[in-house]
Amino acid sequence: MTTKKTPKPAAKKTTRGRKSQTVGESIIQGLQEAIAWTKGENDNVRVTLVDVPEVDVREVRLKMGLSQAQFATRFGLPPATLRNWEQGRSHPDAPTRVLLAVIAKHPEVVEEVLRKAS
Repeated sequence: MTTKKTPKPAAKKTTRGRKSQTVGESIIQGLQEAIAWTKGENDNVRVTLVDVPEVDVREVRLKMGLSQAQFATRFGLPPATLRNWEQGRSHPDAPTRVLLAVIAKHPEVVEEVLRKAS
């Protein structure tokens, strides 16, 4: 397998003599590094893995004293999906588990964000 080095975009000089990139150049460089890493061409990059917690949705809901319908409405979840999670027929995906973990610890923050978004 041959590896081809992709030239990095030229850095710009600032008034202090430090090199800086434009936002676009930084994004392009990051994407090039990510592509190289997925091809096994560059192992000198930092990769952060996050352990997404498992959340007992029913326990969180009951701790808040809410019915399924109330919990689903309050946090913008489909009631049928919530029922399926609680009954074990399906499981929340990773991003939803992150949201549920935040709801479990700080429901008021999620409610505030949702209020401001609507």
